[in-house]
Amino acid sequence: MASSIKIYTLSTCSHCKAAKRLFNELGVDYDFTDVDLLTGEDRKAAINEVRQYNPQVSFPTIVIGDKIIVGNKETEIKEALGL
Repeated sequence: MASSIKIYTLSTCSHCKAAKRLFNELGVDYDFTDVDLLTGEDRKAAINEVRQYNPQVSFPTIVIGDKIIVGNKETEIKEALGL
């Protein structure tokens, strides 16, 4: 199982909600940031973090260990989790 899982999302994004739901259904612990709910410097910092992983800054951007998955790609997510 991957050591750390971070998901960058938008609170209104259906693909982001589906990705969170998948992790919940799999019983996997993860941290998430709803970038659109942040303000000021916090938002800028989060966007800069996402840009490091995904230059298009699209959502969801999922970081599982050293693997980056852009979008809610269930097969890729499960593979990255070793499921």
